[in-house]
Amino acid sequence: MPEGGVPQVASATAQPLSLEPPMALLPRDHCILAFNERVMAWARREDVPLLERLRYLCIVSSNLDEFFEVRAAPHITAVNSLAQGVYNAQDGLALLHKAQDLVARQYALYNDALIPAFDAAGIRIVNHKDRTAAQRKWVHKHFRQAVKPLLVPVALDPAHPFPQVANKSLNMVVRLKGGDAFGRANEVAIVKLSRALPRLMQLPASICGKKRLFVSLSSMVRAHISELFDGREVVEAVQFRVTRNTELLVEEDEVDDLRTALREELAYRQFGQAVRLEVGSNCSEFLASTLQQEFDVPSQALFRVQGPVNLVRLSELIDLVNEPAMLFTPWQGSWPRQLKPAVKIMAQMRKQDVLIHQPFEQFDAVLELLREAVYDPAVVAIKQTIYRTGVKSQLIELLAQAVRMGKEVMAVVELKARFDEEANINWADALEAVGAQVVYGVVGLKTHAKMLLITRREGRGLRRYGHLSTGNYNPKTARMYTDLSYLTCDTVLTADMDAVFRHLASPNVKPRLDKLVMAPFALQHSMLTHLEACKQAALKGEYARVVVKTNAMTDEDLIHALIDAGQAGVKIDLIVRGACMLPPQVPRVTDNIRVRSIIGRFLEHSRVFYFAWGDSQEHVYLSSADWMRRNMTRRVELAWPVQEPKLRQRVIDECLVAYLHDNRDAWTQQPDGSYLPPAQPQDGDGVQNALMHLYST
Repeated sequence: MPEGGVPQVASATAQPLSLEPPMALLPRDHCILAFNERVMAWARREDVPLLERLRYLCIVSSNLDEFFEVRAAPHITAVNSLAQGVYNAQDGLALLHKAQDLVARQYALYNDALIPAFDAAGIRIVNHKDRTAAQRKWVHKHFRQAVKPLLVPVALDPAHPFPQVANKSLNMVVRLKGGDAFGRANEVAIVKLSRALPRLMQLPASICGKKRLFVSLSSMVRAHISELFDGREVVEAVQFRVTRNTELLVEEDEVDDLRTALREELAYRQFGQAVRLEVGSNCSEFLASTLQQEFDVPSQALFRVQGPVNLVRLSELIDLVNEPAMLFTPWQGSWPRQLKPAVKIMAQMRKQDVLIHQPFEQFDAVLELLREAVYDPAVVAIKQTIYRTGVKSQLIELLAQAVRMGKEVMAVVELKARFDEEANINWADALEAVGAQVVYGVVGLKTHAKMLLITRREGRGLRRYGHLSTGNYNPKTARMYTDLSYLTCDTVLTADMDAVFRHLASPNVKPRLDKLVMAPFALQHSMLTHLEACKQAALKGEYARVVVKTNAMTDEDLIHALIDAGQAGVKIDLIVRGACMLPPQVPRVTDNIRVRSIIGRFLEHSRVFYFAWGDSQEHVYLSSADWMRRNMTRRVELAWPVQEPKLRQRVIDECLVAYLHDNRDAWTQQPDGSYLPPAQPQDGDGVQNALMHLYST
């Protein structure tokens, strides 16, 4: 075993098999739902502060929203038509059944555990029937003054068809009795609740006794909805929400202006194919079938929920309560240990490469590097990729300032970053307006690589300063995601970065790179080559070890190469936060492969690839890419080697060894795709807590 390597797994003796055909892999979409099971477990944990438990429950709802928006449309289409093919009806039915079960348990947890816990703490979302006379008076007054003016009821008839219902918007469907002003018996009406209205409102302390009471928007509207239908009897009023397919259909090679085409397509995203219908559990069969027919969703995609149809918006309660005892202790990462405060970062980079482990160390150092470059008169050029930076971005403001300071600025803006398209279009507009060179990468590929390159005039020549990262240039998520930033003046590595930027600006030929490994040209091939080297070493009886930390493991070529290497005797550990299609620990097939998933306070996001074989070969890569087919073949991604011995060992110790020894927050994947939770989750110290302790001392 090479010095400084990672521990081996205890596993069976290798018995290479010839797999004809290759073994069946786990279905990806089921793996995604299994990930949300693990997230929801944190909402169950009584050692987690109460408001944080609610936050995890809301995260599950947010994840499910995205799952249906992005992954469900082919399944819904197949179920509706009983199609057989890539997405057949039985696959879709099984998936929807699993989602129904997950949602049912999610609401059971909300009703049976969280609501009583909040009530015991004096916090309650109070229903109309439980409000006192004073509380009802306040709610009614608020409804008339602040809510009713924004509501437009639409009674359905030939002149008033079903209104457009936007993706994930909150609505009420109403059943009426009697005729309208013209004697017509239009029985169904729709009331759309404006997104400008908060979903939760706090009642004044003077009418709450010793409790902190809140009222939901849907409860308020339902209690007074008869005021919207003068002269009609409201028989039934039920909240509902529709989730729609949000995949954009722009074909880059068929448009002249991608930015304009995307802007036009975004206008229709809110009204795509309906893929899920959520209604209150008390919804009658008549109204449920009316909505189901209108939105053309199968009965299996109708979710009757025991509570708010959008648990995501309950996250408002976290900010409204804002009780420190019910939240995690605030975490403020330390200034990067390799960097001295108040000393120019580029001067320190000239002495050594710098590794920043976020959020345990502050991302602020990266912003400080950019700020230093903007105001340094010797800096002549700044190049930057922009994937997700947030709606408000210091980074964009700094790039604009750099242009005003007379520097050459090139921004590679990925317009197709899912759900960030509009923000990125606006940033592209803003940067072009001040004179920055804005490019959109390569037609047909998303630019997912994260890099910043600064060129500075020094002496008679130029020196480049580079930043590479596993995560986005977003200060907000940098406080919540685990990621690795790498600062370097390495002449070969920074020359490679410059070559990639030139390729993104004008992709005439494949860039020649010496240290960087780039997708879609070489990354998958490089990983397969390293796996093959480990396999050949194992077949010779030599030491061979692979550890991969990634967010998803769904690339079938890489998965089968891992299985092949494991059968040859390579000891393999996979640390996969989300979906993993590789079934581990299958007797005589994947005995040598373990898969674990770490769910913690921070979202695991760093990608680290470790390969070792023989007596001296040890390679560590950091990367922007997950082991997914899209990352390997349909995106511009980068991986780079960590060659400085101390930094390489630090990556091994903090990102691999520590994660392989976590017995508090690590789930172990079983051959059937299920996961075993930590045996004693309240004992010991999870890896994230251990790293927080390490960087706070």
